[in-house]
Amino acid sequence: MTIVANGLDEVSALAGKDLGATEWMAVDQERVNTFADATGDHQWIHLDAERAAAGPFQGTIAHGFLTLSLVIPLFAQLLQVKGIAMGINYGLNRVRFPAPVRVGSRIRMRGTVVSVEPVDGGVQAVFDFTVEAEGSPKPVCVAQSIQRFYA
Repeated sequence: MTIVANGLDEVSALAGKDLGATEWMAVDQERVNTFADATGDHQWIHLDAERAAAGPFQGTIAHGFLTLSLVIPLFAQLLQVKGIAMGINYGLNRVRFPAPVRVGSRIRMRGTVVSVEPVDGGVQAVFDFTVEAEGSPKPVCVAQSIQRFYA
């Protein structure tokens, strides 16, 4: 269920809130191939199904940065901020990829609002995100993201 915050006061009120989990998203080979073409990262563990089948992951895996970039559409399932002039990605405090995303698997994300602090003209919100793959005992991405929202 998507939480809707209308304006900076409602964003500020989210400090400490668990945002829940997203729907599952499929990570298929086409998405991985498109990401490889966009970034120029054509390493065999992402693209060569035959070679990857004999490799350490028994098949192709998504790029770590592809997994991280999927935080964007997944985040939109958790929180929508309305009644503001602009929202920006301010950066990341930390990112880890504890387990691979096997091509053909599904992922989802859980999120928590760590803090919300005032900044010039808006607020800065810090989020903890955990991306998990269906059936994986470890998360596939753990990140702390900083977003700014301006009136």
